[in-house]
Amino acid sequence: MEILGSKFVVLSLIVLSSTVGGVQSRKFDELFQASWALDHVINEGEQLKLKLDSYSGAGFASKSKYMYGKTTVQIKLVEGDSAGTVTAFYMSSEGPNHHEFDFEFLGNTSGEPVLVQTNIYIINGVGNREQRNSLWFDPTKDFHSYSILWNKRQVIFMVDETPIRVYTNREKQGIPFPKEQAMGVYSSIWNADDWATQGRVKTDWSHAPFVSSYRGSRSTAVSAPAVLRWRRTRGGVVMLLLVVGRGFGGTSRFLVSLACTRVIS
Repeated sequence: MEILGSKFVVLSLIVLSSTVGGVQSRKFDELFQASWALDHVINEGEQLKLKLDSYSGAGFASKSKYMYGKTTVQIKLVEGDSAGTVTAFYMSSEGPNHHEFDFEFLGNTSGEPVLVQTNIYIINGVGNREQRNSLWFDPTKDFHSYSILWNKRQVIFMVDETPIRVYTNREKQGIPFPKEQAMGVYSSIWNADDWATQGRVKTDWSHAPFVSSYRGSRSTAVSAPAVLRWRRTRGGVVMLLLVVGRGFGGTSRFLVSLACTRVIS
């Protein structure tokens, strides 16, 4: 890489973090707020529930928007016959040309597996990048962790820290990649019986209310711009990158040290 007119080789990368408020699980009302159908959002402090019935679904949204990072939430999906319903957990920016990363959990009839569909919106707010996966457990019986990791190199969808989809930055090949738009974190439950379950199974409202439960939200995204500082040493140059920003879990300070040595050309 080119630094200050000279060439350098990166020898090591050290990441230190000092976090106020911690990158840890937080109560939902510290980080999120109900975004619609407030009477269908049940906040129990450490746990939150979204309810769907024949009148309405429900949703919540983060109180801030962020650039890059990782967000995780534990979800226990609708038990029993959930055909026609969709529980979504996603990141999204705003506007007609928004970017979006989706987890969509597609309900099914009792005893049938719940499918997870991922999607990515990049150009003109259009997705059409759906992928469906079967899970290796029953997501209606207990809480499991679902994560979205977003950085300049890739977007990774993870289930219990296991990647199920990776979207790699291939801008050099002319393929668009989501960047430069801060995103909020959202979740919702809604009726989609025109497509969600085999494209034909309708929601049986006699089983309502359909409830998805949430707990243990934690995120490490940062929204502030980076500040570069330099310190010269005898053995070369050390570049200090200090990032001070508001993370989902509170105000965070991340110190990244790149140790470099000069290459004589």
